[in-house]
Amino acid sequence: MIIALVTVFQAGAQSFVPLLEGVKSGFRGLATHGKQTVWVSGSNGTIGYSTNQGKDWNWVNPKGYETFDFRDIEVFSAKEAVVMSSGTPTVILRTTDAGRTWKEVFSDDRPAIFLNAIAFEGKKGYALGDPIDGLFQLFTTTDKGKTWKDISQDMVLFADQGEIAFAASGSSIQLLKDILYIGTGGKYSSIFAYNPKALRVDKYDCPIWSGQASTGVFAIDFWDKNYGIVVGGNYMDDKESPNNVLITRDGGLSWIKPQTGVHGYRSDVVLLTKDRVLATGTSGTDFSEDGGINWKNISYLSFNTLAKTKDGKSIYAAGSEGKVYKIVL
Repeated sequence: MIIALVTVFQAGAQSFVPLLEGVKSGFRGLATHGKQTVWVSGSNGTIGYSTNQGKDWNWVNPKGYETFDFRDIEVFSAKEAVVMSSGTPTVILRTTDAGRTWKEVFSDDRPAIFLNAIAFEGKKGYALGDPIDGLFQLFTTTDKGKTWKDISQDMVLFADQGEIAFAASGSSIQLLKDILYIGTGGKYSSIFAYNPKALRVDKYDCPIWSGQASTGVFAIDFWDKNYGIVVGGNYMDDKESPNNVLITRDGGLSWIKPQTGVHGYRSDVVLLTKDRVLATGTSGTDFSEDGGINWKNISYLSFNTLAKTKDGKSIYAAGSEGKVYKIVL
């Protein structure tokens, strides 16, 4: 492991400060708690956390899961977290002692199962999986991930032919004020809005770059029930950006294409405020100060995922080769 705290990559008024490099894992899970704590998860069964904004790291890889790819992580406190794996078998693990011990709280060994992301709001959470027999797989919890229930057949999420979701950053779903938003891709891209209280599922076309298995919506971030941004593109052609970001101001009913778009495939997006937005991917990071209408490239460094602290003052990015950076705007 190599920890670097000196070299700073400048990009105009922004800087990218390396916190961690050289870990033998590709990070796709990233989450924060409070102002100091940040967790990462990834391939080779790797899970780690820092309690001082990434200066020092503790590695808490669960025994027996060395080959698992932990694509998403959610954190409830400095010591309490859940982590999700993709692939078969898929599992969700939970810790209450900062990773000293892990409990398997969910498992599924069906050959077709593939979880994409988990999302929480308070004690309630969801886990989304790719379609099986034409239905997206959906699991829910009401106790911070201690127990899970399969609701795939209850409020069905019908998939079009060739429609899937992505596990690139843990950001293809979002739970906001009891509404679960889901972004999809593949041969067809859409946005689901699942409202369990109203017993309603709305599905809207999303005209982002799609049509192939490697294209579509990879990440979403809604500020409220109306305003949201989706990013994606083609991870197999990550420098091309014909239509990789879209904005909605009516909850997905219609979409606005930016005047100046992002500069390639983007696997994650974070609304820092209603105007300031970051989007990242393997070909770089872009920043918008007008709500996603115009974007400027601020780095060509490769990342998979972003996370911000609750106050929005600290922003982290993680990617392949065990890389974690802090972004200073």
